[in-house]
Amino acid sequence: MKRDYHKWYSRDLGRDMEMLVIGHHGLPVIVFPTSQGRFFEFEDRGMVGAVAGEIEAGRLQLFCVDSVDAESWYNRGVGPDWRAARQNDYEHYILHDVVPLVRQLNHSPHLVSLGCSFGGYHAVNIALKHPFLFTGFLSMSGAFDLRGLGFLGHHYDDNVYFNLPLDYVPNLHDHHRLERMRHNNYILATGVHDQCWNDNERMAAAMRHKAIPVRLDVWGDNTGHDWPWWQRMAQVYL
Repeated sequence: MKRDYHKWYSRDLGRDMEMLVIGHHGLPVIVFPTSQGRFFEFEDRGMVGAVAGEIEAGRLQLFCVDSVDAESWYNRGVGPDWRAARQNDYEHYILHDVVPLVRQLNHSPHLVSLGCSFGGYHAVNIALKHPFLFTGFLSMSGAFDLRGLGFLGHHYDDNVYFNLPLDYVPNLHDHHRLERMRHNNYILATGVHDQCWNDNERMAAAMRHKAIPVRLDVWGDNTGHDWPWWQRMAQVYL
């Protein structure tokens, strides 16, 4: 299996960032780690192994990025305004550094974002904000309620609003953008014992209210919020 390590300085973040590219061809997928996770998490947690057949067959290529959650939403040492601003820096890094590398290495017309738990939030948020760039997302047990997670306090500004898909999706009105989203492929997967089940129901409802097709799968069989279930989900959806 082809596996390449990349490290470079990000002007948007003002520091070095690391990434793993796994696979040689196929559907390009930008993989976001879970809360404060690292670029190697997806591999270490058995997710790469779970879809190894697809990767080795040239049907799937993973771009596993690092997070800056500890500097943004999980940074308790700064206010919510700073956390949201740092999230914007991270989004700019993905758009200005990661996506161009994906396009350089992979010429597929598609681009998918993927994540589990808080990585699911990142995957959904960036795909819905940039539907002409990302043609789909796969969120497994996504956590979308940043208020419930205690990240916002009483603060609310444009940076916060435009990073809360549960807030901005209901207010989407641009016909051209909505039509593009209606042709993309969006999947929300959760489980009957997943603490984020309600978040996923709310996210799906907000999208469907705008006639944006989304597949919401609630897994039975005692499915919860952990890697063994996400491995099985990855095998089904990727």
